[in-house]
Amino acid sequence: MVKIRLKRLGTKKRPYYRIVVQDAREPRNGKTIDEVGIYHPIETAENQISFDADKVRNWLGKGAQPTDTVRRLLNKKKFTL
Repeated sequence: MVKIRLKRLGTKKRPYYRIVVQDAREPRNGKTIDEVGIYHPIETAENQISFDADKVRNWLGKGAQPTDTVRRLLNKKKFTL
């Protein structure tokens, strides 16, 4: 099963996440299939989330399932699943 989920980067207490497409059996920071966006929780509200909507739609069409957190982030940007 393929999931759209977060991959954690950054340093201690300064997180930075990539929104990635990844096999569900891979570890959180393991090998990814595709990178579709970024999430900066420390940035200002308008700069926190950015993603390529076409790539996300493409992967959802192929059967990728977003995690609950990624679904919430996409909904914040008014992206319809």
